[in-house]
Amino acid sequence: MNFKDRDVVITGGTGGLGQAVVGALLDAGATCHVPYIAERELQHFAHREHPQVRLTPDIDLTRDDIVASFYETVPNLWASIHLAGGFAALPLVDTKRTDLMHQVELNLVTSFLCCQAAVRVIGGHGNGGRIVNVAARPALEWRTGAGMTAYTATKAAVAALTVALAEEVAKNGILVNAVAPSIIDTPANRSAMPKADHSAWPKPDEIARTIAFLASPENQVTRGAIVPVYGRV
Repeated sequence: MNFKDRDVVITGGTGGLGQAVVGALLDAGATCHVPYIAERELQHFAHREHPQVRLTPDIDLTRDDIVASFYETVPNLWASIHLAGGFAALPLVDTKRTDLMHQVELNLVTSFLCCQAAVRVIGGHGNGGRIVNVAARPALEWRTGAGMTAYTATKAAVAALTVALAEEVAKNGILVNAVAPSIIDTPANRSAMPKADHSAWPKPDEIARTIAFLASPENQVTRGAIVPVYGRV
């Protein structure tokens, strides 16, 4: 995969999966634009000194004005990858309206606004591009979302957003897809589930390679796909 001379936005790029995605794209020659909120997000970000990484602080991805202004700073945008989101494991009866709306904001609103801004910028230069969202296994297999209904519903909405948008912008040469991870093998997940078979979980680097392909010029035909990245779980 060759991203030489291509600019890519990666939201959530300072997280566990995000670092793997940024690393894969840097290896392929991309210039990576990583928005973030707080300085503490950079404490464990391995690529913060890389010359092809552009870090932008104080970017609230739930604000349409802020998102639009940020994307306008990347005029040669080729791809936009949306890893930012949030998880909440609450059964429906214990989920307050504020909990639900928080999941809507973190998962659906951030993806929607970033897709919107990316389509405007990519469409403006007329050379086509790529968008990759992140759904989740419960977005495809709803019964697996028991006990986390708000999360499941919002990730299912991200999947629907992906497929609808893919049809909407295909004529502009913009291919839109998403990945749907199961339980990603991160230190936080291992700590939360110490007795699980961690070897079966998909690794961040493995998922990153799938995301990088979907975002690459080498992907010429895949659009409207929600790609399962389940590992052996």
